[in-house]
Amino acid sequence: MTADVSEQVTDADLVAAYRRDPELFTAVYDRYLRDIYRYVAGRLGAQVAEDITAETFLLAFDRRDRFDPEVGGLRPWLFGFATNLVARHRRKEARRYKALARLDPAPVVEGHEHRVVTSVSAQPYLAMALASLNGGERDVLLLMVLGQLSYSEIAQALGISLGTVGSRLSRARAKIRALNDKETTHE
Repeated sequence: MTADVSEQVTDADLVAAYRRDPELFTAVYDRYLRDIYRYVAGRLGAQVAEDITAETFLLAFDRRDRFDPEVGGLRPWLFGFATNLVARHRRKEARRYKALARLDPAPVVEGHEHRVVTSVSAQPYLAMALASLNGGERDVLLLMVLGQLSYSEIAQALGISLGTVGSRLSRARAKIRALNDKETTHE
């Protein structure tokens, strides 16, 4: 198995390979780097994303023997590490969304993470809604939107039940709708 991983190689195959030869963990990195980077960049910005993404894979490599494919896939396992690292930056993240809400819409800049920031800053009610969510609600919502994880993957990544995922997502959506309704009536 090489670091150039085809889509046909399963997570279980990757785990078996890197358990035989730790250098093959690069295949996990190659497969999931882009997803993890996009998620972290959408949450914290491009400058921090490189460091958090690198730290995510370092933690995963250090804990690679603890991964249990019977519990779930590598992707949500990695998103769990990334989300926990993002949590360390949560206060800064909330301040950033509040600041974005006060800005005028920014000009379009290339790159996914810049499009996310531009989109949020162009919609002050969305930035305020993200800032008003508690950490758990924000994690669930952004894992779904930026990470494109399913309910079960979010539950695995955060170590919570499917019901908790659903209730946090429901509360997050309600807060965003309420703030949007409030903004709409003021226009």
